[in-house]
Amino acid sequence: MKVYETNKVVRYLRKRNIIKPYLKAKSYFEAGHPQAIRLKLLKPKQQKEYQFRINTKYRARGFYKEDGFLVTSISDHQ
Repeated sequence: MKVYETNKVVRYLRKRNIIKPYLKAKSYFEAGHPQAIRLKLLKPKQQKEYQFRINTKYRARGFYKEDGFLVTSISDHQ
């Protein structure tokens, strides 16, 4: 499954210098290993918003689309 990012997400990753850990988590996601990045469905479940772990500090949030997964935001988990 392909993972896409918005321009806002790319700027956030560059500003905080977390591109390398994000690309590693993205590769696990695309390879079909959601348990390695701790993919989980967020509440309320009707919105179908997911998050996955980039590293211990940052999480990526997004939605499944027809052609893949769209990452809409990165959040500081601490």
